[in-house]
Amino acid sequence: MKVLVGVDKSPESHTALAYVCHLLEHFDADVHAIYVKPDEVQIAPESFYAPFFSKEGLERWLDSEALQVRTGAASKCEYCLAGKVPCEPLIAEGDPAETILEQAEDGKYDMIVLGSHGLSYLRGFLLGTVHAKILHNANKPVLIVRDFREIKKVLVAYRGSSCDQQALEFIARLLARKRPEITILHVQEARDGENKKSAEACLITGHETLRTFGHEPVIKTLRGDFVDEILKEVRGSLYDLIVLGAYGHRKPRFLQLISDEALNLVRSTTLPVLVFRDNSSERTKR
Repeated sequence: MKVLVGVDKSPESHTALAYVCHLLEHFDADVHAIYVKPDEVQIAPESFYAPFFSKEGLERWLDSEALQVRTGAASKCEYCLAGKVPCEPLIAEGDPAETILEQAEDGKYDMIVLGSHGLSYLRGFLLGTVHAKILHNANKPVLIVRDFREIKKVLVAYRGSSCDQQALEFIARLLARKRPEITILHVQEARDGENKKSAEACLITGHETLRTFGHEPVIKTLRGDFVDEILKEVRGSLYDLIVLGAYGHRKPRFLQLISDEALNLVRSTTLPVLVFRDNSSERTKR
């Protein structure tokens, strides 16, 4: 497995790198920590008056920032190396979201990881424009990390869609060594008119899927609004990771956009969230 982690000077991005190293320790994986250096034209266009910076001074400052981030990432990579996971810092230049998406695609990475909730180049209001753009346009799973925690309890929001099923199989392989307690939660949504028998059948499918990978999941059914019920569940239990598919049974009009439910969950919880998507068979142009 190849994992691409977006980093900058913020502690949140370094936490994300440490988290993914913990997630993957003793797993057959490669981790690359990428810092996207902003283009000097984006920072200070020629029409912008900056008395404290010459063009050469700005270039030196940007190079210095990149070096500091690389050094910090290399230090955090030691955490990966201790868990027998190769880790290497990378430096690129351009628009952060576009560059990370292109690198993930060209490098054939299996997952993108981003830190969130900090004063950083990757951060915007609430989720952040970089995070939102990557979530909407990535053709692979995206993990948003808020804080570092050992992975002992995992909640999988499961509606039985093909995307949810793939998410379940992905996390089953990813956590094959750690063996945390995995709860499969199915929300019986009143607006869809789903009956109890259908909900139970859905959970049986999810339960059997995890058992084929050697996990013994807990299954749970709730009734109500999908996002509200999941948020209530995570507030009442000590979960360390939320996993869900980017789509439910109803895909968005434009397939590159994740569902409103998935986006609202990412925005509304402080827990790490893995949003699964693999569009390898139906690529969309960005």
